[in-house]
Amino acid sequence: MNAITDFIGNVDLFPVLRQWAFFNHAGVSPLPAPAADAMRAFAAQAESAAYLSSGWYQEIEKLRQQAAALLDCHRDEIAFVKNTSEGISIVANGIDWQFGDRIVTTDVEYPANVYPWMEVARGRGVKLVMVEEEDGYDGIRHVPIEKILKAAAEPHTRLVTISHVEFASGQRHDLARIGQFCTERDILFCVDAIQSLGVLPIDVSDMYIDFLSADGHKWLLGPEGAGIFYCRRGLIEHTRPLMVGWMNVVDAQNFGSHDYTLRPDAGRFECGSYNVPGLLALKASLQMIQSVGIPQIANRVKALGDLLIAGLRTKGYRVVSPRLGEQWSGNVCFVSPTLSHEKIFQDLRAKRIEIALRERRLRCSPHFYNTEAQIQQLLVALPGH
Repeated sequence: MNAITDFIGNVDLFPVLRQWAFFNHAGVSPLPAPAADAMRAFAAQAESAAYLSSGWYQEIEKLRQQAAALLDCHRDEIAFVKNTSEGISIVANGIDWQFGDRIVTTDVEYPANVYPWMEVARGRGVKLVMVEEEDGYDGIRHVPIEKILKAAAEPHTRLVTISHVEFASGQRHDLARIGQFCTERDILFCVDAIQSLGVLPIDVSDMYIDFLSADGHKWLLGPEGAGIFYCRRGLIEHTRPLMVGWMNVVDAQNFGSHDYTLRPDAGRFECGSYNVPGLLALKASLQMIQSVGIPQIANRVKALGDLLIAGLRTKGYRVVSPRLGEQWSGNVCFVSPTLSHEKIFQDLRAKRIEIALRERRLRCSPHFYNTEAQIQQLLVALPGH
């Protein structure tokens, strides 16, 4: 395992550090050098008949093993998707819904975890229940877990679907508690993990997760269009593929034989040729992340967030992200009581400091390689009250 100090402020591994104080990893992450190098290597090889000897698909199978290790599952339970929406849509369209079924989520989910369920509810006699966010201690915004469990306890609940970390508040949900609740009641549990995978520990067995989806372009430091989908082994053959093509089947390389027998593993959800350069870049980023270790990354990101929050409060900003216990995440969301958020955002960008503006809140999401000096740079640039 590499020491995390080897990565902090390392401009050779993270070239973005040369030009930006970048704090929007909850949006779209800049590529680290290993990922960019992997894409350049692919491009160089692709100029010739590289597919004859490149071993691209063997490397992608190694990525499948890496992803399984990240989630503590079997490689047969991992499929590659182009984004989080595709993985969630596999679940939404792959279940044999019955009239009267209920789907429980929150009203602050990112649209990727809302619209697929709205489509299910439309015309199928399925009810979508969205638990509301509310004010907590000191104005913190959150969705109480008790309200989620109460909604899920209602008769005919078929599935609970939730983000591990909410994109606009930074609230981290207790997946293990929700998952165990669901398992005990034979309710399916689906997780949107794009705001946590790569920065927070996830164990799909310990958290009783049935389905999980996450694109790689946020905390995993990969490119857009290369994501991971997990389906629990016992549900694979009971979940229909979203799309069917030449790769879903057991004998995909036998092009002249049309044997429509779906693969027994999660590969049945992969319909056609891979986004090879994207997956190779994701593999490089994931290898780097795993060389440091998720627990070390999580501790580092929490320390940066705590430093930021102390400075924000000193300057008169109100932090809306939960931080007690295990509710904290890499997303620190805050508001100004008097100043224009749009102007703050634009003024910071002009100074080459990148945060985000989401749902009338400012959001800062540093990763483990960001420095304390950059946090201070942000705090100095923020106007006081």
